[in-house]
Amino acid sequence: MDDLLIKLSRCVELGKTDKSSPYPPDMKGQDGADELARQALDKGITPDSILEEALIPAMAIVGNKFSNKEIYVPQMLMAAKAMNSAMKHLKPYFQSGETRRKGKFIIGTVSGDLHDIGKNLVAMMIEGGGWEVIDLGVDVSTEKFLKALEDNPGAFIGLSALLTTTMENMKKTVSAVREKYPASKILVGGAPVTMDYCQKIGADFYSPDPQGAVNYLGRMV
Repeated sequence: MDDLLIKLSRCVELGKTDKSSPYPPDMKGQDGADELARQALDKGITPDSILEEALIPAMAIVGNKFSNKEIYVPQMLMAAKAMNSAMKHLKPYFQSGETRRKGKFIIGTVSGDLHDIGKNLVAMMIEGGGWEVIDLGVDVSTEKFLKALEDNPGAFIGLSALLTTTMENMKKTVSAVREKYPASKILVGGAPVTMDYCQKIGADFYSPDPQGAVNYLGRMV
């Protein structure tokens, strides 16, 4: 692999966003994910190669470390920030259609729930896995989820809930999606959500951590 891509992957894994980023201390003053992604493109490395050989493997390492409790939410957020700083250089190629992504993933926190950290982590990990993410935000009504599916045929959909009181709204949204778009693949997650609940409400997949969702989507491509 190109030395630039190795360095870029390492920066994303360790949360080194750019040259001015003080973290990690042993990389102080060195180029970060922002500069290295730009350099890779300038050198003629394709956006696909940058994504497939640097960003996706780095975020997979981060996701697995998080699953194994080797790192925690702050380190995940730093890695995601570094990944986003590299992705901003690639997005014009995706938006122009010059480079294709694996598919579309719609995500939002269900109606009545304003929590977004877990939802944001999943969105960042899935984008880092090579998907176009359509983030609807928090307190998302069933109608808004259905409209997003109408506008993005064939997209996968992820529902998040952090409160037991809003899990009922998750159930309502799953039911409405099943009725209107029966072929849609629905992923659910959040602190009170379990595999039993996922199966009970008719969703397709549940994972207690973001990497599980990334792995599931990878199997679906």
